[in-house]
Amino acid sequence: MIRPKRLQPGDLVALVAPAGPVTDAQAADAARILKTWGLRTRPGRHALGRRFFLSGTDDERRLDLEASFRDPEVRGVLCLRGGYGTQRIVDHLDYAALRADPKLVIGFSDITALHLALWHEIGLATVHGPTGSTLLNDAPTTASARQALMTTTPLTIRASPSPVHHCGKIEGTLLGGNLTLLAATAGTPHQPDLTGAILLVEEVNEAAYRVDRMIVQLRRCGLLDGLAGVAVGSFTACPDADRVLAEHFNDLGIPVLAGLPIGHGPTGLAVPLGVPAHLDADTGTLTVQPAVR
Repeated sequence: MIRPKRLQPGDLVALVAPAGPVTDAQAADAARILKTWGLRTRPGRHALGRRFFLSGTDDERRLDLEASFRDPEVRGVLCLRGGYGTQRIVDHLDYAALRADPKLVIGFSDITALHLALWHEIGLATVHGPTGSTLLNDAPTTASARQALMTTTPLTIRASPSPVHHCGKIEGTLLGGNLTLLAATAGTPHQPDLTGAILLVEEVNEAAYRVDRMIVQLRRCGLLDGLAGVAVGSFTACPDADRVLAEHFNDLGIPVLAGLPIGHGPTGLAVPLGVPAHLDADTGTLTVQPAVR
């Protein structure tokens, strides 16, 4: 596992859009909040582009990411939006520069494809947290992102009561993210090995049968075999998702904790990935070690 250095005042953060398009205002808002933390920002050359449902061509989005990886002045990479498109470019990224000079990468939703690729290719710890377009959702979201990016303080998250639950305590590496992207990664070179890991899942705007279909796919391909525990974030606008999640996870015989404010909910706390975590389903807490050093 590779931990990049924490961000410090004066550091440069690249603003990139490897998936869906963003507006000038969204990029400007992200730059403004990072400035209040003492950070400098620089948008990627194609960060404000638009090509149908993408922020640019595959080559344009890939080149922006690679430019941020290769620039020694850049210390962090903030993905401006999820949406769709990251999985179209991860097979063709040049990871050598990031392996030689690790940078801190943050984003969620479609950016799950990048988190999984960076973990598989170089074992890089990253941050599953707000994109530039969601950074200002609320004070806890912003505060957690700053903590994850600029401090080495472990993060403890308390869950709300949920029927998706199985008692117990476990330690393991926290991996995962958006359920749709996890399912889409199954069978690809970046399918994660979750043996002994704590799986994080979250989702938005999916019908119960689609949530079920994706989890069944993960189970059928063996992705859930050997899991140590499950941490369930927000399943926002997913009617009856709790019934599906309880049916699949509660009988795994491992600690399961749901109701965590992570993902697409009104509060989407930043949480490191690829680092040790302690899941305590008895007290309803998830404690995650920092992604940075």
